[in-house]
Amino acid sequence: MPNLSICIITKNECDNLKICLERIKDLGCEIVVVDTGSSDNSKKIASAVTPCVYDFVWCDDFSAARNFAIQKAANDWILFLDSDEFVDAFDMPKLLEQLQAMPASIGHIHIKSLYENDGQTMSSTEPIARLFSRKLYHFEGRIHEQIVPLGASTEPDYFDAPVYVTHVGYQGNEAYRTEKANRNLKLLLQELEAQPDDPYTLYQIGNSYFYSKQYEQAIPYFERAMELPLDTKLSYVHSIINLYGYCLINTKQFADALMLEAVYDDFKGDADYLFVLGLIYMNNAQFSKAIESFLSATKLPTSVVDGVNSYSAFHNVGVILECLGDKTNAISYYEKAGDYAPARAGIERCKQV
Repeated sequence: MPNLSICIITKNECDNLKICLERIKDLGCEIVVVDTGSSDNSKKIASAVTPCVYDFVWCDDFSAARNFAIQKAANDWILFLDSDEFVDAFDMPKLLEQLQAMPASIGHIHIKSLYENDGQTMSSTEPIARLFSRKLYHFEGRIHEQIVPLGASTEPDYFDAPVYVTHVGYQGNEAYRTEKANRNLKLLLQELEAQPDDPYTLYQIGNSYFYSKQYEQAIPYFERAMELPLDTKLSYVHSIINLYGYCLINTKQFADALMLEAVYDDFKGDADYLFVLGLIYMNNAQFSKAIESFLSATKLPTSVVDGVNSYSAFHNVGVILECLGDKTNAISYYEKAGDYAPARAGIERCKQV
């Protein structure tokens, strides 16, 4: 058996938990499930897969629950999943090699989050720190908790673990999303009261408002974070900039959004930023700049939001050219977007006499 425990905390997510456990039950790892007060069949479902099922009295602190799970684990290496996260791929031999070669490092797993946007299912993929040695690290933070060293330690190294996961927590109906956002916001605002100048907490508050489509409420928190010293190498700092841009677009503050040009030099290597900037130019009728920005995004190999460095960017270039009356070139860019449905519809429009 690998020296690895997979830990999960859950509450009233029996349907998701069943899928989550089904995907990992044959990996040969110890599975630890901590229930924080379910009234559904979560504990029964967990007990059918693992004997390591424990109760934790909820105290409005995700780190406390996660650290409790760590204490119950039999192994030193800990991988955390949420019950609404489903493993798609897991290369155990490669992972075990990494754990042996990098015993003091923290592993990022690759989490693809699904969400609804204008009736379409979209996705974004980010590396998230979830794998570590409990001899060296634990969790801190009431919500959106982070892995931090135990005691004095140097800045940890990170590695990309060969673990790929789909997160479905942003899906569901509006009532479900709002309930989840309100729960998170309650804890985040408590955290902010204790640390009023913490940019990560400000980001997470803005993020909670953003994903519940409360764009006006998100803006001041992103702006407060942007007024603080930020390390542009951190992925969440990129998210602050990009989500702020989307908020301004969604609230039709198009002219104000042009302020994001000022950070171009720091973020020009970020396809998601270049795509948002393209949308800003597009909504300000600066079409040449918009095309340039979208095409610059397509030259970058990776993105967080799927498609912004490929089919979505090419589609938007096609839209601009079609609106300008250049249907021939519009079709060529729509074709670059492949099977993306809006682009196929654009081709049909342009071919109509």
